[in-house]
Amino acid sequence: MAPLGDRLEVSRLQKLRKRVAREAAILLYTSQEKEYKQAKIRASQTLSVRILPANAEVAVELDRIAEEREGPSRPERLARLREEALRLMTILQSYNPRLIGSVWRGTANKSSDIDIIAFASDHNAVLTSLQEKSLEILETKWISVTKQGKKESTFHIHLLLSSGNQAEVVIQKLEKVNISRRCEIYGDYLTGLDYSQLQRVLKENPLQRFTPD
Repeated sequence: MAPLGDRLEVSRLQKLRKRVAREAAILLYTSQEKEYKQAKIRASQTLSVRILPANAEVAVELDRIAEEREGPSRPERLARLREEALRLMTILQSYNPRLIGSVWRGTANKSSDIDIIAFASDHNAVLTSLQEKSLEILETKWISVTKQGKKESTFHIHLLLSSGNQAEVVIQKLEKVNISRRCEIYGDYLTGLDYSQLQRVLKENPLQRFTPD
């Protein structure tokens, strides 16, 4: 067994990590920050410590805050968002849509939008499919990131749904349809739910969670 002094130090550091994670989660929940990295940096500066918790630790606190503040309305909202996601994926069925993000995970809060990935060789075809259904397009843009030295570009379509909720459809190249990638928050594979899987979830367990144990 480690000496008492070492155990107390470990306990102190664990408590500080949790405080930073909680502060970062509050910044995200209140929309003072949008990105986990910046929220953690700002939280550590606010608390005058040099500790940056993992994204997953912040996600746990963010989930806890939403549970504390939103009460019974939270699961009702999750079910509605998943139903809306299914209707949107019906329009996008030709493009192998997958529901990802907090609505897939089951951790959606009051400010969460619907995140869907679609796969196509022509992003304009996807955009046209949405426009033909008279969906309100708020914004379209290309976003480029560099991963492992390679530049990747995706086309993003932001939508305002009739319910007032928002959705983002990210269009990736068709050849990426069977390629899995790691989640930057939880570290597991970002599998999401395809159309038939989401149908089954809504039928059997609309509040099912998909977060690592």
